[in-house]
Amino acid sequence: MTATHVVDHIHDQPMSEVALRSVAIEALLAEKGLLTADEVQRQVDLMDGRTPADGARVVARAWIDPDFKARLLSDARSALGELGIEIPADTPHLTVVENTEDVHNLVVCTLCSCYPRMLLGRPPDWYKSLAYRSRAVSDPRGVMAEFGTVLPADIRVDVLDSTADMRYLVLPRRPEGTEGMSEEELAALVTRDSMIGVTSLSG
Repeated sequence: MTATHVVDHIHDQPMSEVALRSVAIEALLAEKGLLTADEVQRQVDLMDGRTPADGARVVARAWIDPDFKARLLSDARSALGELGIEIPADTPHLTVVENTEDVHNLVVCTLCSCYPRMLLGRPPDWYKSLAYRSRAVSDPRGVMAEFGTVLPADIRVDVLDSTADMRYLVLPRRPEGTEGMSEEELAALVTRDSMIGVTSLSG
């Protein structure tokens, strides 16, 4: 089936403009011999298989291994490779930012929905919404309060704008009273929202 036939066929089905464009591009790439349908499906399955558990594993390791944390903050791509998480060279740069007693980081993509999918999977709908993209910049504390996070006034909130060339992952503060926990137990405490920055694990 050629790209033209695919487009003709899907016109008969209720699809959004974005979905229509995606299917047409996939069919055109297959028609040109650049990709096969199986290769596209493998990439879709790979992305669908990514979850925030990957990011949580990274955070837990950083909590228990100061040397790993230092490497993660200075060269995230290399540090992730130590955990078997490979980030292809042609993907956007990943920067990991650490929440501290003085600074809390909040990630937003003001233009669209740029997001560290390789560690967190698909972004939540609210992350892609215009309301979040605008209010995270103009009223970050108000947005976090709606997620149940109210920070002391003396903690600075840094809003980081994710772009097509740069992705951010927040390294949340380790909760108090977790000193005796294993790495697996710590990873279970880490939430997707804490790695975006709309919530805090430290109370």
